[in-house]
Amino acid sequence: MPAQLSLYTRHGCHLCEDMEQTVSELAAELDFVTEIIPIDNNTGLEQVYGHRVPVLMIGDNVICEYFLDKTALIQAVTKAKN
Repeated sequence: MPAQLSLYTRHGCHLCEDMEQTVSELAAELDFVTEIIPIDNNTGLEQVYGHRVPVLMIGDNVICEYFLDKTALIQAVTKAKN
């Protein structure tokens, strides 16, 4: 069963677009699925994430912010599957 990740993003954020593209390219190789969650117009999510986006998470654990940390992603997905 693939690991479940969440990617918090903002509309028009180039860092968000870059991470979303790279994550989607790695999904099949590393066996995970990602829910893209826009924080725009969601007061609760904007308060939590503000300008920290993109934020990639697995469960309640942050994998990385702003830029993809491939090593941290691999470790998180591997741990989730074990």
